[in-house]
Amino acid sequence: HVQLVESGGGSVQAGGSLRLSCAISGYTTGPLCVAWFRKVPGRDYEGVTVFDHTGTPTYADAVKGRFTISIDNAKTTLDLQMNSLKPEDSATYFCAAELRRSPSTGSWLLRYDNWFVYWGQGTQVTVS
Repeated sequence: HVQLVESGGGSVQAGGSLRLSCAISGYTTGPLCVAWFRKVPGRDYEGVTVFDHTGTPTYADAVKGRFTISIDNAKTTLDLQMNSLKPEDSATYFCAAELRRSPSTGSWLLRYDNWFVYWGQGTQVTVS
């Protein structure tokens, strides 16, 4: 049973940086897809970035060149480095995981949050 716990959220001024972390427990071996989604009240989940089961990263256009996803070799910590933050990046950020091979591209994974079974509790990011 996979458990995810995010940390690292907070408040920052526009142009600043934050690093989010997601502690992954319960994963042992096999295919693993991990992603960061974000959500603003009243709106659907928005895919931010994902590693598919091959380890290939995909980024949403809104964050390309500013955000970087990374995961340690043991697959116990998923990070999201966020630079050049904008007010529109303000949201609750969630890490998500699924223990299956990606059925399609990373872009597809970013559009289908409900494909991911395991979710963290979220961490708030506020950019002013």
